[in-house]
Formats: sequence, C-alpha cells, structure tokens
Amino acid sequence: MNRQLFPGYTIGDDAYDDIKTICPRYGSKIAVIGGKRALQASRDAIAAAVKETALSILGFFWNGGEASVENIELLEANAEVQQADMIFAVGGGKAIDTAKVLAHRTNRPFFTFPTIASTCASCTSLGILYHPDGSLREYSFSDVPPIHIFINSRIIAEAPRQYLWAGIGDTMAKFYECTTSGRGDVLSHSNALGTAISSMCSDPLVRYGVKALHDCDSNTVSPDLEEIILGIIVSTGLVSNLVGIDLTTGLAHAMYNGFTILPQIERYGHLHGEIVSYGVLVLLAVDGQDEELVRIHQFSEKMGLPTKLSDLHVSREDLGNVIAKALSGIDVRHYPYEVTPEMITAAVDKLESWQ
Repeated sequence: MNRQLFPGYTIGDDAYDDIKTICPRYGSKIAVIGGKRALQASRDAIAAAVKETALSILGFFWNGGEASVENIELLEANAEVQQADMIFAVGGGKAIDTAKVLAHRTNRPFFTFPTIASTCASCTSLGILYHPDGSLREYSFSDVPPIHIFINSRIIAEAPRQYLWAGIGDTMAKFYECTTSGRGDVLSHSNALGTAISSMCSDPLVRYGVKALHDCDSNTVSPDLEEIILGIIVSTGLVSNLVGIDLTTGLAHAMYNGFTILPQIERYGHLHGEIVSYGVLVLLAVDGQDEELVRIHQFSEKMGLPTKLSDLHVSREDLGNVIAKALSGIDVRHYPYEVTPEMITAAVDKLESWQ
C-alpha cells in the first residue's frame, strides 16, 4: 500500500494559538525538544499558548546540538520524554530532525515549530542523521511528516538573516533539479504532483526574495517575508515528501557535495544553501537554459549569493577534485543525459567569464 501524509500549517505572529485546537486530540503531555537558541526564542510563546488548555509541558529538552543517533538515544532514555504523548520539534533542521526521528522511533505524533527558515525539515518526513563529529551518517526514511507546522513569522523575522538568505538559495534548486532530473520520464502521480508543485520554489522567490531579505534585516514581518518563508518550508517540503530520491536531487546538490571536500568551505562558514545556489547556476549552464541562467544570475547578484568561485573561496585549481566528488554520488545518476567533467568545467568557465 502506498501512503502519503500531508502536514497542515499555520503562519503568522499568532501561529502558536492554533496549538489549542489542533494538539489536544493527540493526548495531553508534551515533550518540547529543540536547539538552545530556538528554545529560548520560542519557549514563552509556546508556554503561553498551552497555558489555558488541558495540555501540559513535561519539559523543554535540548536536542544535544547534533542530529545524531547518540543524542536521540539519550532523549529516548529520558524518563520525562518517555511519558510524553506527543513531541514538539523546535528550531532549525538538525534540532527538528532529532525530534522527528525520535518520534518515528517511538511511534508518537509530532508537531514542528521552525524558528528559522533555512530548510524544509519542518515539513518533511525525511530525517538526516550525523555522527557526533558532524559528518553525515545516514538518511532516516519515513512516510510520516509532522501533523502540523506552527510557523511564527515574528520569531523567524528576528532570527539571523543568513539563514533566510541561504534558505532561498537552497529552495530554488528544488524546481530546477526536479524538472531536469525527471525530464522525459513518464511520472507517477506522486512524482508528477511534486514536480508541478516545484514551480513554487522558483518564481515566487525571485519575486519576493530581495524585499523579504531587507525586511528580515529590519526584523519586519511582511507579506513578502511570509511568502518566502512558505516557499522555503512548505513548497519545498511538499515536493520532498512527494517525489522520489532521484528527482529531489540533481546537479546543484552534486556540486554542493563536491565543494564540501574543500577545507576552506568550513573554514569560512559557507552555508549549505549558499553553495547550492551556485550549483543552480552550474546546472542551468550545463543544461543550456541560457535565458533562465541570465535571470537567476542577476537575481543571485542582487541577493549577494555566489556567482563565481572566489565567492566561495575556491580557486580554479580546486575544480578537478570538486567535480570528481560531485559526480561520485547519486545526485545525477538519474538524468536525461550523462553529465561529464568537461560539461561542468565549461559551465564554471562560462560563469567566471561573466565577472
């Protein structure tokens, strides 16, 4: 039997008020799990929303700082967490994935409370797990996303702007990767629906992105900012829930994986979505989408996203190893044509010539 569940969502300054009507049907005892800064930002608002209900918060628990099996096992062994009927997952991707995988392992309903808009983790059923040292361990697959996403746009507007900035870059890849990877395929209903929704991961971001980032800089909740938040969290998350692994990735993420072998990427703190946004430009150049490449290149310049190797502290001499790593994974194993090192090199050189 194929089964696909869809989370509900609420966005706004008062999003947490919906806790009162949505959560009581799943029990009464809550374990709130999240990152330190995320819990600090949301604790009072969550507590206030729960106060006049039959719900009770057993505690606010730190996720341990890493979405690792070890931290999940520590939480699973916690006596108070064991008593909870439901789990509130609070924070960014790693904090939410910690609580999400715990909920999957213990067969409990969970709800998500994103405090930054940098990934679609708060909407998806997929969990990404890491070793304690931060290196990737494995993907945790499930078909059970959260029941509801509570998106407090005030908290996100007051979060550091680089998360929103990088989230925009990462989100745009979803459209270009889905539509390129699945080109020529006869798509199943789920893959076709996800690919259709992926169009919401590009044009709205170009339309609202510059203004939304400006509003985030001034901690202002605006319609533009909320459109971008919904694009990053909901549009992208629904696509991820619907399409298979071969369509949810592609050359943009392959390039990200390639760049991560370079020590300067971590040394200078380059973010996932930031690097992926450069990968989108490479994808468009390789695929010969020249008009779209010009449009997205101009948008990236306006946003301050990387458009050349030096923006990522990368030199042309690094490119061979980056490309080898990029093509060694699964990201372009299902593609309408073979992607060769020469294609990527030519695409990068084209981007460099525009500077």
